[in-house]
Amino acid sequence: MSCNTLHIICMGALLCCFLPSSYALALKDRPVLKYGTAWKKEETAKFVHQAIKAGFRHIDTACQPRHYREDLVGDGWTAAAKELNLKREDLWLQTKFSGLGAHSEDNIPYDKDAPLETRVRQSLALSLQNLQTDYIDSWVMHGPENNWDDHFEVWRTMEEAVDEGKVRQLGMSNFYRLEDVEWAYNHARIKPKVVQNRFYSDSGHDVEIRTFCEEKDIEYQSFWTLTANRDAYSHPEALELAKKKGLSPEGLFYAFCMALGISPMNGSTNEVHMKEDIALMNRIRSGERIFEDSNEMGIIGNALGTPNWNTILDEEDEL
Repeated sequence: MSCNTLHIICMGALLCCFLPSSYALALKDRPVLKYGTAWKKEETAKFVHQAIKAGFRHIDTACQPRHYREDLVGDGWTAAAKELNLKREDLWLQTKFSGLGAHSEDNIPYDKDAPLETRVRQSLALSLQNLQTDYIDSWVMHGPENNWDDHFEVWRTMEEAVDEGKVRQLGMSNFYRLEDVEWAYNHARIKPKVVQNRFYSDSGHDVEIRTFCEEKDIEYQSFWTLTANRDAYSHPEALELAKKKGLSPEGLFYAFCMALGISPMNGSTNEVHMKEDIALMNRIRSGERIFEDSNEMGIIGNALGTPNWNTILDEEDEL
């Protein structure tokens, strides 16, 4: 039996038991599954619409036409909001400023010859237009600049947007050295509230960065969460645990990440899987502990290939 088939069978019964039609995640809840919109191209609006109807309220995108259709994210959320009678404040929209190196040369969303701070402002202006909103809940620096002077020129321009009420909070993405995250944090007037990184073994699953985020009340968001970690949730012991918990292997891994305080990006293009994942969130929000103890967590964690993967767990809590 394929993992996709198992995913549908294991969660099917849960949808009726755990997913009221009116259920939606509270925007303040953390960690939380966030709907990621990269690489969805012309179908972006359709998938965003489906995700919001399924119960997602946190949407992640970027002003980076190379990988995102930010304009179609705007079309998708507004269509879903109209259908469901949702207000703008019922949704949490996150987008990103992407530096020159992140764009295709023939599709840069700002004037590449303009001063850096102007490029940042132009990117935000386009994001607000694309997303059909007058404010962004979370604005993320998509990656490091070439030097710290440029980094802080970008950051201070982003801080101005917070001062002006156009942005609610700031964040950083693709920063994989703890010393860089610490330096950026310590020298920022408005502190980052998000670090969004690829969650994979090459970075040691960001154990030290996640610990720092926990200490500073920063939301650690993961992407490439399932793709980079298939071995951790597809071995026989993990499959048996998933069956015991009434979850798919993928759902079990999402639950594992959230038990570690991680908010995973969820990029599903399958409506059934979207509803299953919201059903998982409903179980967690109702107070259910998916993992009974650290031994069950270890079934997944010890297969990651990263020592000390559980550094940020509360040792007194014992899960």
